[in-house]
Amino acid sequence: MSVYKQTAIQCLRDEADALLALIPNIDDDFDKAVELILSARGKLVVTGVGKSGHIGAKIAATLSSTGTPSFFINPLDAFHGDLGVIAQGDIVMAISNSGQTDELLRFFPYLIAKKIPIIGMSGNASSLLAQYSTVHLNISVGHEACPMGLAPTSSTTATLALGDALACALIVARDFKAGDFAQFHPGGALGRRLLTRACDVMQSENLPTIAPTAQMGEALVAMTSGRLGMCIAIEDRRIVGVITDGDIRRGMERFGDSFFVRTVAEMMSRKPISVRPETKVSEIENLLQQHKIHSVLVINDDEELVGVVDSFRTMI
Repeated sequence: MSVYKQTAIQCLRDEADALLALIPNIDDDFDKAVELILSARGKLVVTGVGKSGHIGAKIAATLSSTGTPSFFINPLDAFHGDLGVIAQGDIVMAISNSGQTDELLRFFPYLIAKKIPIIGMSGNASSLLAQYSTVHLNISVGHEACPMGLAPTSSTTATLALGDALACALIVARDFKAGDFAQFHPGGALGRRLLTRACDVMQSENLPTIAPTAQMGEALVAMTSGRLGMCIAIEDRRIVGVITDGDIRRGMERFGDSFFVRTVAEMMSRKPISVRPETKVSEIENLLQQHKIHSVLVINDDEELVGVVDSFRTMI
């Protein structure tokens, strides 16, 4: 094995060990931090310098996307006019591995004077950051994964992981659901599945419909022109069944040459799966998987056909 691979493996092992070593640090202060955030009337302001700042920005983004209004501020910016964004009812999460970062500690007197609660995250339970924090979360690691033991590696991974743990606890506390998450991610694939409705993706024109009294030869022509791998049997404007590719194959095997003169009513499935126009695409995906089909019919309140959602054509 090359020295590069050996180094990479050792790095991953060191960082994995650092994460596992965090578990004993999950104490009552962790519960207090969660409760403090839940009870806040304002927002959570995350701050840190250097690598801690980069990690803090990610933690703030994760919290914001999971129901906790949060944003990141660089403490250096805070000294040049940005302290005004921190108001009564807010909470500050201050991150510093050493807990002694001067730029971070310099605006603590302002926070204390304004009675702004502070959640401190550091690797030193005896640090000034820990002492002046309302709640302290211990992110200490045995050593950095860096071969020189200098570059923030295990420590930043541990900080990020504890931030994720905090976000997960808040998700449970807020009973945050997938639909709530989609509200914050409307442009992503998850948002599309959870927010998009059947009426947004269904094919509603040139639907392959046929009378149940028609012969299967006609049904085959209708199915081919519709390009949905199916045709829908309609009687008195109501859906009475569907003919699918599978029905065609099974019918040909069973009836041979007489298949084409058989009626649609003889071959059709009489209980097709249908949804309403407002049904979410995520629900439709579940139906497709559950019934091992690729299309569902869309019907209105009068149970009339208004469209078809096909997984191959709409790419849901």
